[in-house]
Amino acid sequence: MSVRRTLSVVLGAVPLILGLSTAAAPSAVANPCGFYSTSSDAYYNHCTSDGSRVVVEVEVWGPNYERCVSPGVTWLGSAGSIDGASYVGRTC
Repeated sequence: MSVRRTLSVVLGAVPLILGLSTAAAPSAVANPCGFYSTSSDAYYNHCTSDGSRVVVEVEVWGPNYERCVSPGVTWLGSAGSIDGASYVGRTC
């Protein structure tokens, strides 16, 4: 009987554990590493713990340009004018 009770407690805890793990997911989805855009704005999130600044190539209609970004989220401009951004392999 105690095995049955233990099993039901463990199985009852699974949804709670899963619920807690998915509760943290929206913040990661809201600000993913690298380029992302919303319906109105484009951003580059430089995810690092070493404080480095990196150069990204910003893709726009016309000639692309490079920009130095700090750790964290950097606003690149209007989502309508930015097609993407990618790390070019060097720091600044």
